[in-house]
Formats: sequence, C-alpha cells, structure tokens
Amino acid sequence: MSTLLTREQIQDNLETLNEGLEENERWALSDNAIEKTFTFKSFIRAFGWMSQIAIWAEKLKHHPEWFNVYNRVEVKLTTHDVGGLSELDFKLATKMESFKP
Repeated sequence: MSTLLTREQIQDNLETLNEGLEENERWALSDNAIEKTFTFKSFIRAFGWMSQIAIWAEKLKHHPEWFNVYNRVEVKLTTHDVGGLSELDFKLATKMESFKP
C-alpha cells in the first residue's frame, strides 16, 4: 500500500520531476494532485502515447485521470487510497515524461 507524502516530500519530488522542463511544460500542484497537459502533433500520436502509458499504469497498478481531445491529453495524478499524493504519482509522471513527444 502507498503512503501519503508530506508537503516537503511533494515539493522535492515536484522539483525533481520538473527539472529541465520549460515553464509551460511543468507539472503543477493542484489540491491533492499533480496536473499537466501534453500536446502532440496529431490525435494518433496522442492516442499512441496514451496506449504506451496505459501499459505502464497497469504495471504500476496506478491509473491516471486523463482527458483527450484531438492532440491534447490533460493528466491528473493522485492516489485515492491515501487521499493525496504518493510515490506512485511521481513514478507514473516520470514515466509519462520519458515517453512525451
């Protein structure tokens, strides 16, 4: 089972996750979640990325909240079991970054 991260742990993980990203590409803290919008060249690329991430989400047993319209995928990650952010959210976000366009 996952453990709820402290505010300090969340900030440390968020800084690490956003390291090297342009300001408009960074993950943002929103209530008890982290959020980001990914933009792709086409719908098929967005859908392909979602398919790759779905495999990783299943491996981690941690599933994102996401919304897709054409070339854009809005992602929100939180761990409902702990009522906030856990290490799983940052693991999945890191995986998403490694497959981004």
